[in-house]
Amino acid sequence: MAIKSETISKTKFLLPKLYKVILLNDDYTTFDFVIEILKTVFGKSEEDAINLTLKVDREGSAVVGLYPYEIALMKVDKVHKLARSAGYPLRARIEED
Repeated sequence: MAIKSETISKTKFLLPKLYKVILLNDDYTTFDFVIEILKTVFGKSEEDAINLTLKVDREGSAVVGLYPYEIALMKVDKVHKLARSAGYPLRARIEED
């Protein structure tokens, strides 16, 4: 009787560490602009964008996405560039999850 030798390989998939993108409230940026940012930069639906905008307004900030570090940085940069070009002081930051 022959003994069959099998090698079981275990593959480990390492997921990248995720970072929260947090949108910060200010007294100048319009609700319409924030809603548009949430829809275009973060892919939120109209309803989700409205709810997040209200949360930012009421609580001072809200987590609007969870991304690997490089993507989170790009999203924050995009928010800042769009806000500056529209004349708004809207800010976003990242925080480790």
